[in-house]
Parts: sequence; C-alpha cells; structure tokens
Amino acid sequence: MVRRKRFRLTLPSRVLVLGERTLVMGVLNVTPDSFSDGGRYFSVKSAVEAALAMQRAGADILDIGAESTRPGSSGTSAEEEVARLLPVLQALRGRLKIPVSVDTRKASVAKLAIGAGAELLNDVSGLKHDPGLAEVAARHRVPLVLMHMRGTPGTMQKLPFAKDALRDVIGGLGQSIAIARRAGVAKSQLILDPGIGFGKSYAQNYELIAKLPALAKLGYPLLVGTSRKGFLGATLARHGKPAPPGQRIWGTAATVTASILNGAHIVRVHDVGEMLQVARVCDALLSSL
Repeated sequence: MVRRKRFRLTLPSRVLVLGERTLVMGVLNVTPDSFSDGGRYFSVKSAVEAALAMQRAGADILDIGAESTRPGSSGTSAEEEVARLLPVLQALRGRLKIPVSVDTRKASVAKLAIGAGAELLNDVSGLKHDPGLAEVAARHRVPLVLMHMRGTPGTMQKLPFAKDALRDVIGGLGQSIAIARRAGVAKSQLILDPGIGFGKSYAQNYELIAKLPALAKLGYPLLVGTSRKGFLGATLARHGKPAPPGQRIWGTAATVTASILNGAHIVRVHDVGEMLQVARVCDALLSSL
C-alpha cells in the first residue's frame, strides 16, 4: 500500500480534493456500440435515468462518452458525437448535483460540451488525436484527464506491444503533459491515466496496476479504469470462452482494490454502488498507514 499525495482540482462550480478518499467516476456511454453495455443508454431518456441512478448510488463524477473507443472501432464524426451528447447534457442540467466529465478526443466537441455544463475533459488519446483540445481546457480552466493509448482504437490491439509497458506509458504521458502545458493548462489541472486495455497485452495491464506507485512519482493525480475490460474477461474465461462484460464485476472489484491501494485517486467504473463499497474499504485500509 502507498500513501497518496493530495491534490486540488478547480472546476467551474467547485473544488475537488483528491487523496483524502477515493473518488468514484461513473461511466455513461451514450453510444450504440459500447463494449460494456451495447447501446443500453443510447436514448436520452435512458441516459438521464442511468445518470441519476449513478448519482444516487454515490458517484462523485459522471463521465459521459458519445464515441466508442473499444478495440477495433473506427471513430465517430464530431457532428454525430455532438448530436448524441448535447441532448443528454442539456437534459441533465439542473438535475445532476455531481460534476460531469466528457470523454472526447475532439476540441470542437469539448468546447460545446463545456458550454452545456461539462466541468472536466477526459481525452483517451492523450491529446495525440487533437492537440487543440488542450487549448479548450486551458481557455475554460477545466481539469483534463490525459490517458495513454498505444496507437488508435482501430489499431491499438493489432500493433506490437511495447517491450517495457511502464516505460512506454511514462514516455507517452510525458509527451501529453508537454502538449497540455504548452497550451496553457496548469499542472494542477492535469490527471494521468495509464490507459488499461488501450494498446497493452493482458499481462501488461496487470503489470501497470502493480506498478502504479512508479507512475505516481510523476507528481500528478491518477485515474484508473479497469471496469469490465477484456483482460478480465480473458482471466475469468470458462471452457475457453471469455467471461462476458456483465460477469466481470468481481474481477473489476479486485483490480479496483489493487489500483486504490497502489495510489489511484479516481476509479472509473460501470457498477458504481458496488465499487463505492470497494473504495470505502480500501480507504479505511489506507487511513491506517
């Protein structure tokens, strides 16, 4: 177990303190082709109901994504992403008490999302897809999650994996940090995500969770998302078939536990109520250090 450093993120409506306890970020995919829920929340009504349910379950942040970045996906136009995203943000405005993060790789989408009430940006490409997204974050003074991805969603599981996963992640995130800082994003507004499942082998995903303390030495808060991912399905396979996403909750719980005890400040999850329990117990363990 490691003692987490404390950080303060300044949002338009509030300040989030990281490190006192683990923050739980609920995942809401408003796409027809998500790997985890297959379009379950594609309608505005179902998305709003799911968002409010996650808030009731104890989520600290809601992360809404309107473009699937599952392995092999080909991307979504900015116009389509906005058409999916904005009606949900508008319907939630005034009804949601927790801050909204938007999972997007595009500056144009990010700008409109902030205008519709989003208070954090989450870029799975680490600014490699559209460096202009950093300028949007700087101009509006919102926190920015920089995730490491090796390749693109369409290629990330087809390219050769890095020989040294930790070194590859640290190097890639260093490049992302440099882009963000040059654009004017304050260091105190950056969050790092090692990108579990994005261009890593199954073994490397476990290695990165175990080596999170090395990533923490970069001096930024850490966000980790392992929820329902393919490496868990492979580990939990029965009769040669991977466990489906809905049957990966206990595997997710194990990796959420390991992530928190190794330094994660925020965990990004689908099953908010269950993982909130995991986080609270882990926090109690950390308080004994």
